Amino acid sequence: MNISRFIDTNNRVKTLDPWVNNLIDNLFYDGSGHSVSKFPAVNVAESTEGYHVEFAVPGFSKDDFKISVEKDVLTVSGEHKAESLDEKKQFSRKEFSYSSFKRSFTLPESIDVNKIEANFKDGVLALDVAKKEEVKPVIKEISVK
Repeated sequence: MNISRFIDTNNRVKTLDPWVNNLIDNLFYDGSGHSVSKFPAVNVAESTEGYHVEFAVPGFSKDDFKISVEKDVLTVSGEHKAESLDEKKQFSRKEFSYSSFKRSFTLPESIDVNKIEANFKDGVLALDVAKKEEVKPVIKEISVK
């Protein structure tokens, strides 16, 4: 089935199927029409030594993350649960906060999966993903005689 698409006034792709429109709006947009992300923002930088990947995850702690590599796929997931109890007068009130995400990245063959390190500081999860020694460029300066 071919569903026609168009761009609405908020630059969002829309289809003629209302169910699909509702699903897209619930996943990617808040009630005011602004886009929201259910995933943390990610920065990736490449160097001759490897890749540096940063995830913006405020409110999480280092114990909230699970990082794994299976075959050539790096998966980073996080799950944060916060609970507070406020007892006043004759009743109790509980408030729950739950956040989770899962992001997967296909790794190039040049990666050494045994040399992946993770650090967490100030709401940023940072991964250093090293390249294999045989693919790192050899830089040698040659003097002119």
